[in-house]
Amino acid sequence: MAKASKKQKLSPVEQLTQHSFLFRGLDSGWLSGYLPPETLKIETLFSNRPVYTAFLPDENLDVLYVILDEGLVIVRSTPLDRIIAIAYPGGCFGMSSLPFSYGLASRAFPCLVESYKTTHVIKVPLVAIEQIYSSSEVFQERYRLLFELEQKFHYHLLNCSTYPPQAVATLLRALIYQERELGNQPNESNIYTFDLPVDVIARACQLNQRTVEQVLKGMQQVGLIESNKSNDSSTDLVQVIDPDRLKEVYSSTRDKVSWWPLR
Repeated sequence: MAKASKKQKLSPVEQLTQHSFLFRGLDSGWLSGYLPPETLKIETLFSNRPVYTAFLPDENLDVLYVILDEGLVIVRSTPLDRIIAIAYPGGCFGMSSLPFSYGLASRAFPCLVESYKTTHVIKVPLVAIEQIYSSSEVFQERYRLLFELEQKFHYHLLNCSTYPPQAVATLLRALIYQERELGNQPNESNIYTFDLPVDVIARACQLNQRTVEQVLKGMQQVGLIESNKSNDSSTDLVQVIDPDRLKEVYSSTRDKVSWWPLR
C-alpha cells in the first residue's frame, strides 16, 4: 500500500508559483495559458560546470533559468576570477542576457555563469516571459526588482574593503538584502541561512581561504553567526544569527573590530 504521506508531484507551473519569486502567487490556470507543459523544461545543472558565458558579443539567451531547489549558482568575472553574483533557490538568473526589457541595456564584459553545486532549474522561454510581462503589472515590478537587486549586489561588493572582517560582512549583508527582498529569508527567528562555501566567500571578497576561515571563526566566537555546527566538512551552511550587530562590522572599514586578529 502506498504511503498516505507521499506528496503529490507538482507540475512545473505549480512549482513556479510556489517556489519562485518571479512567479510566486500568480494564478496557475492563468499562467498555464502562457506556459504549456511542453514548453517548460526542468533540468539538472551539475556542480562545478559552466552553464553559459554571459555578455559574449552578439550572443543572447532564449530562456530564463528559475532555480527550484538545492543549488548555488555563481557568476564569475575575468581575469580576476571574482564572484560577482550568487543565486539561490527562489531566485533566477539569465535576465541580463535576454534581448528584452532591461536586458537590452544590461551589457558587460564576458562572465562565466556556473552551477557551483547541483541545481534544479526550470527553463522558461523568452517568448513566454515577454507575453507574461506585457500582461501582468505584478510580474513587471518583480522583473524590474531583479535588475535592481543585481546592481545593489554589485554596489555592496564595491564597498568591500581589504579589511577581512568588513569584507566578509559586506558579502553577508549583500546576501541578506538580496534574500530578504526576494522574500526567501529570514526565518521566524530572524535567522538568515546561506549555503556559502569558504571558497565562494574568498572569491567574492578577494581574500585567501585561510583568512576567510579565521574571520568566520571570529564572527562565530562573538555570536554573529553559526557555521558548520557538525563535523561534516561538506556542510557549508552559514547562519547569521545577529544581522543587526553584523551591520557594525560592515561599517568598520577603518575602525578595527575587537576580535580581529584572533588571539
